[in-house]
Amino acid sequence: MIQSRTHNCSELRISDAGKGVTIVGWYENIRKVSKNLGFLILRDFYGTTQVVVETEEMMRTIDGVNKETTLSVTGVVRERSSKNAELATGDIEVVPEKIEILGRCIYNALPFEINQSREADENTRLKYRYLDLRNPEVKGKIVLRSRIVAELRRKMNELDFLEITTPILTCSSPEGARDYLVPARNHPGKFYALPQAPQQFKQILMASGFDRYFQIAPCFRDEDARADRSPGEFYQLDMEMAFASQDDVFSVIEEVLPPVFEAYGVYKTASAAPFVRIPYLEAMDRYGSDKPDLRIDLVLNDATELLSDCGFGPFEGQCVKTIVVDEFAATRKAIDAICAEVEVQTANKAYWFKVDESGALVGGIAKFLQEKKEAVVAALGLKPGDFVGLTAGKKLAAQKTAGVLRRLLGAASEKHMRRDCYEFCWIVDFPMYEIGEESGELEFCHNPFSMPQGGMDALQNQDPLSILAYQYDLVCNGVELSSGAVRNHDPEIMIKAFELVGLGEEDVKAKFPAMYNAFCYGAPPHAGIAPGVDRMVMLICGEESIREIIPFPMNKNAMDVMMGAPAQVEQKQLTDVHIAIQMPKEAE
Repeated sequence: MIQSRTHNCSELRISDAGKGVTIVGWYENIRKVSKNLGFLILRDFYGTTQVVVETEEMMRTIDGVNKETTLSVTGVVRERSSKNAELATGDIEVVPEKIEILGRCIYNALPFEINQSREADENTRLKYRYLDLRNPEVKGKIVLRSRIVAELRRKMNELDFLEITTPILTCSSPEGARDYLVPARNHPGKFYALPQAPQQFKQILMASGFDRYFQIAPCFRDEDARADRSPGEFYQLDMEMAFASQDDVFSVIEEVLPPVFEAYGVYKTASAAPFVRIPYLEAMDRYGSDKPDLRIDLVLNDATELLSDCGFGPFEGQCVKTIVVDEFAATRKAIDAICAEVEVQTANKAYWFKVDESGALVGGIAKFLQEKKEAVVAALGLKPGDFVGLTAGKKLAAQKTAGVLRRLLGAASEKHMRRDCYEFCWIVDFPMYEIGEESGELEFCHNPFSMPQGGMDALQNQDPLSILAYQYDLVCNGVELSSGAVRNHDPEIMIKAFELVGLGEEDVKAKFPAMYNAFCYGAPPHAGIAPGVDRMVMLICGEESIREIIPFPMNKNAMDVMMGAPAQVEQKQLTDVHIAIQMPKEAE
């Protein structure tokens, strides 16, 4: 070993008995038996070792020391009389000849017990993240993240992808989220932006003659936190391929990801190639989501024609979706809880009824269905013991609400959800355009740089809302890992695509000058994708919060409570970059 130690705290074994050793680490705890006997636990990055204090002099050395002080212990290894089979070092202990304090913890009380840090309030954990990370369980997630990233990098290199880093300071670009802006000191009134993604740079690399690019790319977006999204910055396995099709991208991802998930994941089974491909419209119709969890075998049925006139007010004139669950033994309390959670997540109600053992429709909205009982049973293929969940509203709202209900019903069912695997799928054939909810105008649905299916002919001759794009999402266990696309590399098609949303040639040149000009010099067809590293590691670790697998995450309010960011700066710093602060007016 190095760093003035002979062994780490997970290394000594019974074969080392009798050796003189030096170990270092954090003073985790001590169990005192008497004034001259105590069992001290020393912890380092690798594990723990028991140190047996057997003299009053040594005990006096420890008596004035707070837990989490760093120590150096020099002594002799001996076999333990009472072994601990749960520890790697459980067969031995170290009898110290010298204990030296290396770094003193000056506080008598810790904000939380290290090995129980995950039970503490989240902001307290983040404020004292350096203590939280000492918890072996927390630290282990960060170690695993490092190994996963190394394996991803190795696999990409094996497939002849070239790792290239792209700029962090760049220009603001409409990527769908708010930019983080950086004032340019030497250019008053102008700003750099932190990249929301390396999108334009990687496409320009393809136009520059590079064939296969990747990087573990940092991306910056000023957006709100979610359980599966960290505010501020995140990392993605960014890749692009020249002279490539959608199938080429799929084949790379299908070769790279499943072995990594199987090798490091809490589940040891992942989808084999080829992944299931589901058109976007079909995904919404069958699963109520463009990120369906395929571990759940439940599907949506359309009952609009059957039930919109059944006399139940919320169904009248609305799209009605149903989900049939057989052998669903949930209590009324559990059903009510599921329906309440649907409303929390969607702001729309879910409804239900059951088929009892006699074949009667009971519970929930059953009383509104009695006159249509035979038609309902026949149309939905119902049998005794079946449970039926229902949603209603405009088509998209009914679908999305049913999608949430499907997921909750699947999670509550032992029969209809396989929990011990990673189920991947591709969502394909996204619409190129949509009508914006706020603007009421035609807008790009996903990535504006995508190639429309049918090319120029589709843009010139089809209803824009019917045009599909070569866009695709990668989904695993109901989590969207990435969006990708075959890129629009043809300047004429690009101009036409933007014209449909009210942007002319000059707008395109102004917003994307480098990429547009590069394409004017002969660009190859190219395609790419960028699976989120943070989300992948979250799934692999079986965590529900993305903050558990990020070394120094921000809290839900995009604040680094450990470092105190964001923070005020001195007036001189503002003057240097030509910025004056105008605070928002307080609400009257």
